[in-house]
Amino acid sequence: MFSVQDHRLTGANWCPSPNFNERPMSTIDTLVVHNISLPPNEFNNGYIESFFCNELDCSVHPYFDEIKGLEVSSHLLIKRTGEVIQFVRFDQRAWHAGVSHFDNQDNCNDFSIGIELEGADDIEYEEVQYQVLAKVTVALQKAYPAIISNRIVGHSDIAPGRKTDPGPAFNWAHYKQSMQTT
Repeated sequence: MFSVQDHRLTGANWCPSPNFNERPMSTIDTLVVHNISLPPNEFNNGYIESFFCNELDCSVHPYFDEIKGLEVSSHLLIKRTGEVIQFVRFDQRAWHAGVSHFDNQDNCNDFSIGIELEGADDIEYEEVQYQVLAKVTVALQKAYPAIISNRIVGHSDIAPGRKTDPGPAFNWAHYKQSMQTT
């Protein structure tokens, strides 16, 4: 269903973000799972896409004043419907991890791919999101074989104390099992 061609995911809708830059010379060897909802705990409204493309109308909701001016992105977003949107090519550095550290390396954006799940820490994710995430992960591992199982982490693992996503509602065991049956 999914594959990586020229650092883009086939089957994903392309919505280019201006929030990226070139990676330093490093191997892409880590996958970071995140969650996002805008405003918090609200879904299926298009605000995430607008935010990642610096087109969010901050007058629409009071929460948006808190994130006004931030320039962030992710490589992929998996919506609650299972739709996949790609914002940044995988060979480029998306701005998803922030201040981060993993396996004795700082600046995880340099060597990782970021996938946002439309969700929140304490709201169950949709089954279709697990299935799509598993298929996307398998495709990414084929294209970037250094992304081995123990290098698939949550945002909370690379920015402990600062970030909590994908949160307790994310079922890691189910995700890993879904990868085995893909």
